[in-house]
Amino acid sequence: MTHPRVLCLGEILFDCLADQLGRSLEDVESWTPYPGGAPANVACALVKLGTPSGFIGCVGKDQPGDQLVQLLQEVGVDSTGVQRHDTAPTRQVYVVRSLSGEREFAAFGVSATSAKETRDTTEFADTHLQASALPEALFENADFLVLGSLELAYPDARAAITKALELADRYNVKIVLDVNRRDMFWPDPSDSKPMIQELIKHVDFLKITDEEAEWLFETTDAGAIAYRLDSVEGVLVTGGEKGCAYCLGGNEDKVPAFSVKVVDTTGAGDGFLAGFIDQLCKHGIQYLADAEMAKQVVTYANAVGGITAMKPGAIAAQPTTAEVEDFLKTVNVEG
Repeated sequence: MTHPRVLCLGEILFDCLADQLGRSLEDVESWTPYPGGAPANVACALVKLGTPSGFIGCVGKDQPGDQLVQLLQEVGVDSTGVQRHDTAPTRQVYVVRSLSGEREFAAFGVSATSAKETRDTTEFADTHLQASALPEALFENADFLVLGSLELAYPDARAAITKALELADRYNVKIVLDVNRRDMFWPDPSDSKPMIQELIKHVDFLKITDEEAEWLFETTDAGAIAYRLDSVEGVLVTGGEKGCAYCLGGNEDKVPAFSVKVVDTTGAGDGFLAGFIDQLCKHGIQYLADAEMAKQVVTYANAVGGITAMKPGAIAAQPTTAEVEDFLKTVNVEG
């Protein structure tokens, strides 16, 4: 049996993407559901890249929940940590898209085809992840635990994160945080900043967007953020088409994004993070001590994120290792 080297804890859901670009929630005529949720996206992307992963989260005992668990199993993600809630439904998010493919989370619901009936953010199964049901055995063999910040918004899931941090500390599992700020997930968005700042104290690697960096640290300088946090081993500040600034193993630099035809940016950041963690699993954290190697790791991560943005959906668009290598050969030849 292959034990997951990376555990991804948080939400798995359906992103219902608007079929009509450039329209508001009320004006969209039809939607196409794609499996998503940032931690689940990372788990699936890692498996496709060849790194065993497991997902920990909660879905409803409903058809969407069945479909998502089946997808994890088909991709090859360990689903031992998936909990099922008797009454709360599996979350579905309606995503409107601009004419250029940029997405905006517009509402929550339970139908994949209609956004006429929206729901409050606290009504969904992922908010009820139970700390007492976390499988400790998964942590005994893992190297990394990947967290987002959305589940901090709900008492049950927040307690599960606290328990996961304790288990990670017990078994020397490195903690990776992708802040993934989404105010609409929070009953009171003003609660998010202090809770996220507290969580950051426990992490080894921090991945944030440039907007999140300004919000949390009032700077996008990865080296300055790493210095301020002191205990982290790496900081990645992503800027979409602007590329990624980083401070890894004491090495600071910036890698530009690849120029690709963007179809849908949903999950591109998750693909980036999976590419980064995959390279750490394959080469070891000590790899980052070499400046050129650190740059290669971020370049690889950029490639995974860029390829993911070239197709609709998050998980469906994720590349294999061979596809990433072919992409890098092509751009190197063209460059």
